Amino acid sequence: MKKFSLVVVVLLLLVACTPARSIPSTGGTMVATLLPERHEVPSFDHIVLILLENRSYSSVIGSSSMPHINDLARRNVLLTDYFAVAHPSLPNYIALVSGTTADISSDCTKCYVNHPNLGDLLDASGHTWKTYQEDMPSPCYVGDAKPYYQKHDPFIYFNSIRLNAARCDRSVVPLTTLDSDLANNQLPNFAFIMPNYCDSGHSCPASTADQWVSNMVSKLQASPALGHKYLIIITFDEGSDSSHASCCGLPRGGGQVATVLISPLARPGFQDNTPYSHYSLLKTILAAWKLPGLGETGPSSTQAITAPWVPGSP
Repeated sequence: MKKFSLVVVVLLLLVACTPARSIPSTGGTMVATLLPERHEVPSFDHIVLILLENRSYSSVIGSSSMPHINDLARRNVLLTDYFAVAHPSLPNYIALVSGTTADISSDCTKCYVNHPNLGDLLDASGHTWKTYQEDMPSPCYVGDAKPYYQKHDPFIYFNSIRLNAARCDRSVVPLTTLDSDLANNQLPNFAFIMPNYCDSGHSCPASTADQWVSNMVSKLQASPALGHKYLIIITFDEGSDSSHASCCGLPRGGGQVATVLISPLARPGFQDNTPYSHYSLLKTILAAWKLPGLGETGPSSTQAITAPWVPGSP
């Protein structure tokens, strides 16, 4: 009995003496964050992924040029240890929807991919999806049409989608389609929303992307089509070109980027310091709808995002 009591005391002392990890808050001060609890990913009715371009975490969080994104980060969920998986842009886009970069290492336009992807799994499971691309000339458009760039439209690269005209026309569409889908209560279960070359922050100031995101989030949240069981994700394709920082067992990554989660089913004002990558984000989407794994979502080193959810969320 004495031996058992001694073990308990030692364990309690170890817990008490283990410091909480300190991380910068969005306002520049330090906050203490304990190791987060884990909860099952909710079964969302709608998941919306908004992707921005080429900004490292440190150039976004705390930046006076991006006040709206920082406000969203303060009020919702901020992932403080999240990483892109490669440079340049296209490998990250492909990874986000297929769990692999498909050995792509450039922003090529003819490097088509014959690989299972999120669109395939969603269609097979009866879930609906669309990618809404700003300034895309027409559904299933192939090639560049500035300020629309094909490299920011990952689904068009997959043979199973691009070569199926009816499927591609239905799901790979210009952003202008979003307004009518919201008005007609036809928002798909998964929506990938991509601003153009300027509004994404690629070739215009950070403030332009910040205002565009604010307007888009407001539009989505004002629509009854979004419902209550939703998740809006704001992230960046890659960090600065000079950073190859990574996590989660990946040998070389695309740098740390800011990622914000907005959901009524998440803890408000929550900062999650778990190491995540783009593969973690895909794994979380798959987990929400109990879909099979894809590529790098399989290894245990790729963690699904589970800490932010309110216990008992449906």
